[in-house]
Amino acid sequence: MTLLSRTSIRSWMVASTVLVATVATPFSAVHAETPPDTLVQAWQIDDIISLDPAEIFEVSSWEIATNTYERLIKFDAKDASKIYGDVAESWTVSGDGLTYTFKIREGKKFASGNPLTAEDVVFSLRRSISLDKSPAFIIGQLGLDKSNAQEKIKQTGPFELTVTVDKPYAPTLVLYCLTAPVASIVDKQLVKQHESGDDLGYNWLKTHYAGSGPFSIRDWKANEAVVLERNPYYVKAAPLARVIYRHIKETATQRLLLEKGDVDIARNLSPEEIEAVSKNPDIKIDEGPSGTIYYLGLNQKNPNLARPEVREALKWLVDYSAIADTIMKYKGEVHQTFLPEGYLGAINENPYKLDVAKAKELLAKAGLKDGFTITMDTRSTPDISSIAQAMQATFAQVGIKLEIIPGDNKQTLTKYRARQHDIYIGTWGSDYPDPNSNAGMFAKNDDNSDNAKAKPLAWRNAWDPGALTVKTRAAVMERDAEKRAQMYSELQEAVLKDGPYVIFLQEIQVIAERKAVDGFFIGLDTNSVAQAKKN
Repeated sequence: MTLLSRTSIRSWMVASTVLVATVATPFSAVHAETPPDTLVQAWQIDDIISLDPAEIFEVSSWEIATNTYERLIKFDAKDASKIYGDVAESWTVSGDGLTYTFKIREGKKFASGNPLTAEDVVFSLRRSISLDKSPAFIIGQLGLDKSNAQEKIKQTGPFELTVTVDKPYAPTLVLYCLTAPVASIVDKQLVKQHESGDDLGYNWLKTHYAGSGPFSIRDWKANEAVVLERNPYYVKAAPLARVIYRHIKETATQRLLLEKGDVDIARNLSPEEIEAVSKNPDIKIDEGPSGTIYYLGLNQKNPNLARPEVREALKWLVDYSAIADTIMKYKGEVHQTFLPEGYLGAINENPYKLDVAKAKELLAKAGLKDGFTITMDTRSTPDISSIAQAMQATFAQVGIKLEIIPGDNKQTLTKYRARQHDIYIGTWGSDYPDPNSNAGMFAKNDDNSDNAKAKPLAWRNAWDPGALTVKTRAAVMERDAEKRAQMYSELQEAVLKDGPYVIFLQEIQVIAERKAVDGFFIGLDTNSVAQAKKN
């Protein structure tokens, strides 16, 4: 597959690649300004494993799917509590809360030129369930599986379909599940043309495109680049002709390319690099909160951590502001509850701060006035390692000796998922923007035994939330949106006070972009280039 066929783009890519390869060369030696109708981003995109929306579950591919595929439902990227129709013009819910009827907007087309109808939507949802890849659970949790998808998802007219769930869930839960990439609508006619046996076009769609979003996927070369091109059939034409995501691993190289104008946006710069480029008159900084939170998981199998006073003491032993203002400057802001700001029911309460005296008092009540020794499993990245060292220093002020155990992401996650840690430091991002995605992980644990089938974060930390599990289950069924939001507020309050977590930051996405760039939209769930342009 040829990466780029247009002569002008190819010439620019070659020149830009030469620049990367000759970093030691004086800046004036090579310069290849990006084309005026093309947005070029430097980003680490080596996590992409598939372009099939039925399989997409990684950060980079999630963003690409958002800009290339449509779904029945969307939500406000700045305020996830606001839901609206995308392909769906309208929808209704039956009196028993089980059947959702969607009316499809007429006149829509895929990038292929094929018309988009209810038949495509039904095919797409059934296909994702039948393929049963990792993200299928998002819509599968509504009682939809291979055995009943044909019966539960039906076309009732050229532009109408119904989806029947197994329980009268909160409508917001059902609708949020339909906003995920796994619910993206694919071109049935095009996909069927590329079927191999009974694979539903899976082997073809892993590296190709069959959507109706503002951009189509022209090319993907693993660990090198993804090229998007304007979809001429999209209802609101994108200002840009194309968007290129270039895989640039080294942040120093990203900065160099940005400053020279060889890329328009750099996505992975360090705080120091952001600080430096912000002084460049040709570059501006943009930021926005994401749906990812940073937290400590405290294993309740450890007898010291199982004491309520110790859990609370650790919450008073984190210098939240210092971490946000130094180590995580431009990357995170203080946030202490399990729902990210911007989600339905999220509360922005941050009662904890570094208070050594209070922590000492709590440890004395727990019978541990001289402290204790504990380990922390830490991913070996600069920011996580630095945060761990900062906590090691503040913990030491009350006699808690924190031993940091570094490892790569696979090592630390494997140990965490097996409940073999003392303290785990990591991040959590929602699988879909409904509050249940986080509440079901932090506040619900149906079975705390080692061989439990479901293993949410509460289970990983060997915590039985007791009545909170029942309340979390009830919140999923509450059909009144305001009452449901209040239920999640109460759940957050309870977990904040007694849960085995020290939640300390919400991630901030920061990009550095050339001054000419406008309209790149940073969202809670992912980012949009649909209205990006270059002035």
